[in-house]
Amino acid sequence: MHIMEGYLPVEHAVGWTVAAAPFVAYGVVKLTRVVKEKPETKMVLGVAGAFTFILSALKLPSVTGSSSHPTGTGLGAVLFGPPVVSVLGFIVLLFQALLLAHGGLTTLGANTFSMAIVGPWAAWAVYRFGSRIGLSTPVSVFFAAFLGDLTTYLVTSAQLAIAFPDPSGGFAASLAKFTGVFALTQLPLAVVEGLLTVLVMNWLYRYSSREIQDLMAWSPTEVS
Repeated sequence: MHIMEGYLPVEHAVGWTVAAAPFVAYGVVKLTRVVKEKPETKMVLGVAGAFTFILSALKLPSVTGSSSHPTGTGLGAVLFGPPVVSVLGFIVLLFQALLLAHGGLTTLGANTFSMAIVGPWAAWAVYRFGSRIGLSTPVSVFFAAFLGDLTTYLVTSAQLAIAFPDPSGGFAASLAKFTGVFALTQLPLAVVEGLLTVLVMNWLYRYSSREIQDLMAWSPTEVS
């Protein structure tokens, strides 16, 4: 989700920025290593970044101060690992804040934490789990993108609930309210994102099969 410019209290905006910064810094190290050790995957990296930019730009108005949209981060998480996606997602969110008025600079840390950090880690974990229990690659990719999207929306809901607790029910009541309203638009969007991610992965297999197979074997060990 994109929390809009100036919506979070200053202390929350600063706190989420501080929380996101180490992940993005670590991601820069990993991204540099990918480009250096596997320069042949630059095209695939570009596709992953473009996929995130395009999908996350398709926003629908939702709860006051935010929006619903696909995230597009599952593809990059599966191929390159979540640290790399933290950088791709940060760049995407920065450009969207500056060029499209989606999100904002004051909420960049919060949006990065939900969409570019927690969501990709969830997607990567789901993909790895699916692979280990014997699910096919398309099925694992679908659930990775689907649940990575939903995890992002849950984190955004929690961020808003922390910032704006319900006067009577506190954080729990506020979280229930935000997740309930988001679910109306986010659940179908997550399904669509899962299907689109599988289609793009199949396309990449068709035209860059060697690079994709190499990445799928290499990226999980490079996350840690």
